[in-house]
Amino acid sequence: MLDVKQAYNSWAEQYDTNQNKTRDLEAKALRQTLAAIRFDSCLEIGCGTGKNTEWLVQQASRITAVDLSEEMLAKAREKITSGKVHFQQADINEAWTFREGPYDLVTFSLVLEHIEHLEPIFWKTAQSLRPGGHAYIGELHPFKQYTGTKARFDTEEGRQIVTCFDHHVSDFVQAARRHGLSLVDVQEFFDDNVRVGVPRILVLLVQKT
Repeated sequence: MLDVKQAYNSWAEQYDTNQNKTRDLEAKALRQTLAAIRFDSCLEIGCGTGKNTEWLVQQASRITAVDLSEEMLAKAREKITSGKVHFQQADINEAWTFREGPYDLVTFSLVLEHIEHLEPIFWKTAQSLRPGGHAYIGELHPFKQYTGTKARFDTEEGRQIVTCFDHHVSDFVQAARRHGLSLVDVQEFFDDNVRVGVPRILVLLVQKT
């Protein structure tokens, strides 16, 4: 199993082009969930190659886009040259020195499965939001994780599995509540929008009270 930073640095070259239902469905989930929410400033955690940054930059006038992987960020910078976006390489387990003032929106896209301890992340999220601001969490659904599904990709050396941690739906909700973030919405997204079997993506929308 690969260290998260090492894995995404290796994955970056093919991340946008390989078949990845989780990546694609989470992108749709983010756009659908945030379509009715107005925000001028956004802190995007786990921007990756910019798959969601491309949409967020059309909505906001200021975005801080953060990722652990230098190689994923390099791909994002190639795509997105808008002066509204400030890309930052950082480990969100450490101090959030990349923040540029309070934000209307914080987003997490396929990030928290790689974080062992949620409490410090939700505390720092709450500190990053304006009162009334929202946080969007889009994750591989825990039900998928229960079946053994993990972030993975194939290379010439074989299948690479990224280090992941299981979090239950209640873990997200309770960690958020403990730090003043109340649940606004919860959605589950299924492959091909066929609502049978195990959902692929879990989305939570919380708001700072």
